[in-house]
Amino acid sequence: MSSLTRDLAAALRRSAVTAGADEPSVRGSDWRLATVATVGTNGTVTTADGIIARRLQSYTGPAVDDLIVITRSSAGSWLAAGKLESGNDSWTALTLAAGWAPQGNYYVPAYRLYSDGTAGLSGMAVLSGALASGTVVTTLPTVARPAAQVRFTAQVAIGFFGVMTILTNGQVQLGDFSGTLSPTGNKWAQFDVAARYRRLT
Repeated sequence: MSSLTRDLAAALRRSAVTAGADEPSVRGSDWRLATVATVGTNGTVTTADGIIARRLQSYTGPAVDDLIVITRSSAGSWLAAGKLESGNDSWTALTLAAGWAPQGNYYVPAYRLYSDGTAGLSGMAVLSGALASGTVVTTLPTVARPAAQVRFTAQVAIGFFGVMTILTNGQVQLGDFSGTLSPTGNKWAQFDVAARYRRLT
């Protein structure tokens, strides 16, 4: 075999390898990470590098800047499998306002973030003495604040109920009591009533 023939054969082999690496039917399926640039109205998302991928049914609530997993079939079609976990699975203790303390035998007041754009509160706090309507029990960090106010019914004293309101500035207030509260005795903030709410994302 002449030198020219060998060089030509080597060039053809390199060309075939390069073409195969770019051809899904040869390379097989693969997956990688991508960032969502636009969300279509037909069940697709377009990534920052221009790939149009169809969302799996489990990928709900897509949003621009989602970091997602996309996968390509051997036929070259792209699927958006879903976004990566962005929540914190651990509970983070809340800083209580002056006069409030964790109630013994209950969970320490804390918040938790979920990857579906929600958050939750847990635990109970106690205050000894008078409880005025509109009292702020704690202020949530920005990541756990709702986009709009949310309200929950909660027991605030023996025989009395009220409303726990989470404001958009993060303040957790108690008010709208079912009757006149005694100026003495224990009052409670039941954070478990806000086990799940939509947060600012």
